[in-house]
Amino acid sequence: MTHYENLPATNGIDNSEKLFTDSETWSAYGAQWNSGEQKTLLCCDVREETHDVKTFSFRCAEFSALSFEPGQFITVSPVIGGQTIARCYTLSSSPTRPFSFTITVKRVPNGVVSNWLHDNLRAGDSLIASGPAGSFTPVGHPARKLLYLSAGSGVTPLMSMTRASFDMAARLDIIFVHSARTPSDIIFHHELTRMQTTQPGLRVLNVCEGKGTDADWNGPLGRLDLQLLSEQVPDFREREVFTCGPKGYMDAVKDVLAKGGFDFQHYHQESFDIAALVEAPLIELAPVVEQTAGLFTITLSRSGKTFDMPANQTVLAAAKKAGAIVPSSCSQGVCGTCKTAVLQGTVEMNHNGGIRQREIDKGLRLLCCSRPTSDLVLDL
Repeated sequence: MTHYENLPATNGIDNSEKLFTDSETWSAYGAQWNSGEQKTLLCCDVREETHDVKTFSFRCAEFSALSFEPGQFITVSPVIGGQTIARCYTLSSSPTRPFSFTITVKRVPNGVVSNWLHDNLRAGDSLIASGPAGSFTPVGHPARKLLYLSAGSGVTPLMSMTRASFDMAARLDIIFVHSARTPSDIIFHHELTRMQTTQPGLRVLNVCEGKGTDADWNGPLGRLDLQLLSEQVPDFREREVFTCGPKGYMDAVKDVLAKGGFDFQHYHQESFDIAALVEAPLIELAPVVEQTAGLFTITLSRSGKTFDMPANQTVLAAAKKAGAIVPSSCSQGVCGTCKTAVLQGTVEMNHNGGIRQREIDKGLRLLCCSRPTSDLVLDL
C-alpha cells in the first residue's frame, strides 16, 4: 500500500485539494491497469443496497492492484446465453483501496447484463473485465468547494469521489445532493449519513419524490428545483459541480443551474445516459456496403493478422468481422473501452468524449468511431 509521504508533494501546509485532483496521486495506488486491457476478476462479496441495487466486490485474480481515478468505470464482459456481452459500470469504491474494488448495479427493465449480475453472480465466481476508463472525474479540476448532484444509480461515481476524499482526510467542502423516488431507494444512505458525522466538510442532502412506506421521512419532497437548491446550497455558484444520473435528470439540473446564473465552465456530467446506452439490448447494425476500390490494409502487430477494409467502415467493425478480439462496449465513442494505439497510419476519428487529448497525443484512438485514411498497423 502506498504511503501518503510517497505521493506528489505540493506547496503549502494543506495539499489535500491538489492531491485529490492530481492524476499522479491515483496512479501511485498500485500497478496501472490500462484501458482496454482485460483481467480476470474474482467476486469476493455481493451486498444488497436497496431492493433493486446490489454492490459487487472484486479483486484481480493475480492480486494485482487497480489504479484508477475516482469517477471512472470498468467494462465487464460476462458470457450470457453463449455470447460475450460487454457493459460499462462505474467503480463505486475509492482508489485508495486498490486491491479490492466495487461496482454498484441497479436492476433495470430489460437490462441484459445488470439483471444477469443480480440473478447469477455470486462470491467465488470469476468475470472478465477491461481496465478503467472515463473522463468524469475531479482529476484536473482543482476546487476547494464541490457540489455533487446525482439521481438513482448515478450516485456511484460521486460515491467513489466522496469515499476517496474521506480516506485521504481531504479538507474539502462537499455538498452531496441525491435524488431518489422514496427513502427506501436511497443508495448508500446509511454510509453517507455516518460519513458526514465524522467528515466536517461533508454535507449530505437527500431529496425524495415521495415518502413511500417511510411515514417518518422529514427530508425534502419533490424534485430538485432552483428554490430548493438556493435554500439548501446558497453558494452553489461558487462550487465545482459534478452530476450523474438519467438523461432527463441531468437535463433538468442544467436547466436549474442555468436559471440560477451558474458558470458552466465549472460543470461536469457523465457523458452518456447510463440507462439508455449501457444497458440497452444489443442492436445489430446494418452492414456497410463494401467498396471495390479504395481498400486499406490493416495489420495487427501482436497477432500478425492482416485484413483489408473500406474507408466507409469503422476499424472496430472491420476488425471484429476479421475475427480479431477487441474489447468494446458502447460503440459510440463515449466509453473508451476500444482505445487502441495506432502504430502506423492515420484515421479519421469522431468521438463523444471517450478519449482525452493527452491520449490522442500518445497515438491512441477509439476504434469504434475511427475510419481509416491510410493503411494501418494497430497494437492488437
